[in-house]
Amino acid sequence: MARIWLSRRAMMMGAAATFTAGVGRAGHDYAINPVAVADGIWMVRGADEPIAFDNGGAIANIAIIATPAGAVLCDCGPSIRYAAKLKSVAEQLTGKPVIRVYVTHIHPDHGMGIAAFDPAIVAALPGTITAMRRDGGGYSDSMYRILGDWMRGTDIAVPGLAITTAHEEFGGRGLRLLSLSGHSDADLALVDETTGLMIGGDLVFHDRAPSTPNADLALWRASLDRLKSEKHGGMLPGHGPLDPEGVTAIDQTRDWIDWLEPALSAAVQSGLDMVEAGMIAIPDRFASLKLARYELQRSVSHLYPALEGRLLPRVDLPSN
Repeated sequence: MARIWLSRRAMMMGAAATFTAGVGRAGHDYAINPVAVADGIWMVRGADEPIAFDNGGAIANIAIIATPAGAVLCDCGPSIRYAAKLKSVAEQLTGKPVIRVYVTHIHPDHGMGIAAFDPAIVAALPGTITAMRRDGGGYSDSMYRILGDWMRGTDIAVPGLAITTAHEEFGGRGLRLLSLSGHSDADLALVDETTGLMIGGDLVFHDRAPSTPNADLALWRASLDRLKSEKHGGMLPGHGPLDPEGVTAIDQTRDWIDWLEPALSAAVQSGLDMVEAGMIAIPDRFASLKLARYELQRSVSHLYPALEGRLLPRVDLPSN
């Protein structure tokens, strides 16, 4: 008898179908409710929660921009199902087809819906495209594991257009494109020239603790400085509510990462293990941030090993 080998993906999809059959199709649907935040710009608010089955992974903020040439999306959500509904909502809202989808960075809550669009209209920074080719399979597996039937039919797709310019115009409506990094290897931020609204991607969190799975904190600080120096009005962050003033969310994000790095460094030097480090006191000024303890504990897992290697080097290894 011939032996049949199933791929890891095939086994996972089979398990998802067995345990969650019908869940996503009967009684579960994405609620996409755009709210006007500027002239011709709507925000689709993500849940202030971790990626979980109950929210279908829809935790990232999405922007819809109406232009004379067509609808522009900034990010497209966690699954093909979400993105297909987002596309329909955006086209009904603007009365025009979606002509551009920007993916701000690699993380799957922002860009796993790419397959719902023609790759030729999906744009991302070259570093994001490289990271998706390298790490997309791992992110996809994790999303299928967590979200089950919400992910049905979602294949890995890569943007077809690498962003190499600092400006793009759609029928007279211009967008400034900022190539940055720090939250991930490559982070795109945009400024709508008509209204001044800045779309910060996950470089900016508002009233929610920042996440750090691929963070380079030094580069992130530099990017926040760049965002703050750019002429802009309000801020549409990657997570959390709109910041009408435009700088509060930037300052809040900067304050958190400026606290986080020395706090974890002190924990390493005090001999705390990772579990203990995840339970250190969080300053009172962050009491309003959603998911603060959750993101601190995640940041310990992301950052602690490198901090231990730098601050507590092995004595039998040569120093750099």
